[in-house]
Amino acid sequence: MDNKDDQLKVSILSSGSTGNVTYIETPQRKILVDAGLSGKKIENLMKNIGRDLTEVDDLLVTHEHTDHIKSVGVLARRYHNLNIYANKLTWQAMLPKIGKVPENQQQIFDTGSFKELGDLDVQSFGVSHDAVDPQFYEFQHAGKTFVILTDTGYVSERLSAEINDADAYLFECNHDVEMLRMGLYPWPLKQRILGDKGHLSNEAGADGLMSVIGNRTKKVFLGHRSLHNNMKELCHLTVSSMLKEHDYGVDHDFKLYDTEPDDASPLMII
Repeated sequence: MDNKDDQLKVSILSSGSTGNVTYIETPQRKILVDAGLSGKKIENLMKNIGRDLTEVDDLLVTHEHTDHIKSVGVLARRYHNLNIYANKLTWQAMLPKIGKVPENQQQIFDTGSFKELGDLDVQSFGVSHDAVDPQFYEFQHAGKTFVILTDTGYVSERLSAEINDADAYLFECNHDVEMLRMGLYPWPLKQRILGDKGHLSNEAGADGLMSVIGNRTKKVFLGHRSLHNNMKELCHLTVSSMLKEHDYGVDHDFKLYDTEPDDASPLMII
């Protein structure tokens, strides 16, 4: 008989070009992935889902860009029991930006490696992005799997095979290509975003999702939406329409959820 208390729970506290934080909970473990907002904002978003940062055991960092590490140093110095995980190159790139982090809190999580954090199994995987060694994570507990994949220029066949058929995904749909091309960003920045080490567009995000969604998949969070080059309704409509055109059961087999840069999603059972 299943233990109803033995569950994997997730809240997307913040997702977007201005900041990213995800909260994951099991009976034995409470973790954050990235800390791309101020410490105060993260504290308030945690309170909004009925949780407190003092309870968090681990902080996993994906890469050294500011919208993912803004308060890593602050949280380390404020919460002394917080273990902070990143790979070696990310630590080297991140430390000059975040200030002093006590050595006993600095933990190494190599790209492509596996760790058991209490009752939560975590597999890291590399992505194609313009950071020194960007990696994201797959989380498993009690037969359920949740995958975070944002900040990548493309989804390779190898990566699709590694993370396919998860129960839930936080998946990048960063920009609308035409909005980006017609927008005010300088051309080199547009080229960077559109490149193989940039970000997934709404269409590319939909393509990536079609390469990983399986029979187990029930929840898809559309993440890392650009503040200037996308709109929530356009993102949702584009992804939903493309999936439906290819006979994926949107709103039947699984549900698409929008994420917000400054409003936590409800704490959901995966």
